[in-house]
Amino acid sequence: MKTLDELRQRLRQFARERDWEQFHSPKNLSMALIVEAAELVEHFQWLTQEQSKKLPEKTLREVEQEMADVFIYLNRMADLLGIDLLDAARRKMEHNAKKYPAHEVRGKADKR
Repeated sequence: MKTLDELRQRLRQFARERDWEQFHSPKNLSMALIVEAAELVEHFQWLTQEQSKKLPEKTLREVEQEMADVFIYLNRMADLLGIDLLDAARRKMEHNAKKYPAHEVRGKADKR
């Protein structure tokens, strides 16, 4: 797969072949997504900033799998809601650029 559209089509087919569409409501997918996100976070719990950047190979592969789960659920949910994630991300970045002008927030971590 090379595009989000190809991924969306494969995810639709995957769910259809297993008769899982009945379970794939936005509500259920959002809950599944947060569970997978929690599993992702679990790999970083108690690590230092530096340790989190240099994961052992086995942990990195596990993180990769959790990230894929989050990505898959997010894409499936976007498909069901008719949301173009690339367009939504573009618009959000434009919004953030206005909300957080670089000259005002450079090097600052506090929220405005």
